[in-house]
Amino acid sequence: MSAMNRKIIQNLAETLCKQVKHFNKAESGCLIRLFHGLVGEQAERRAAHGLDRVRFRNILHNTFGMTEDVMMDRVFRVFDKDNDTYVTVKEWVEGLSVFLRGTLDEKIKFCFDVYDLNGDGFISREEMFQMLKDSLIRQPTEEDPDEGIKDVVEIALKKMDYDHDGRVSYSDFEKTVVDENLLLEAFGNCLPDMKRILLFEQRAFQEPQEH
Repeated sequence: MSAMNRKIIQNLAETLCKQVKHFNKAESGCLIRLFHGLVGEQAERRAAHGLDRVRFRNILHNTFGMTEDVMMDRVFRVFDKDNDTYVTVKEWVEGLSVFLRGTLDEKIKFCFDVYDLNGDGFISREEMFQMLKDSLIRQPTEEDPDEGIKDVVEIALKKMDYDHDGRVSYSDFEKTVVDENLLLEAFGNCLPDMKRILLFEQRAFQEPQEH
């Protein structure tokens, strides 16, 4: 890496670590270098914008063990805050801050945003059904597996819908998860487990060798 590129990354890392809670300057620098390495593997036209959906989904699958299509697409959209279909370096570092090291409050907001498929501020029956249909393992003996999923949706609503309006607001979701942390990922796995977090951080936060 040239001295000029090193300086650019150092300056960007210094800026980002002031904006992002959970990474220091050295860690931000490592994540920026990793980002540029991943972007460099894309076609030049796409690399100019950032990480595209396909490359990002590959990272979620290969590095963090995610397998559900709906969840991977939604995590991409939550990282891609400006909705331009690319994850920029700033979105990458900010997103990983919560994804890897977020507080419970930050993770509640992250998971809610993932589960709110149409972005209207609520998780509806239809959205729950769509997500659970993708994530629940179906038994081949079931005559109508959709009925079983509908039953789970009704149980979830009974548990989470505090104001009884037939949908789950952010406030409903937050109260539920604060009471029972295990319900954070009730509608599908959208956060990595601790083992994968540690593996990723061990690789990502190695200091680059000088040549």
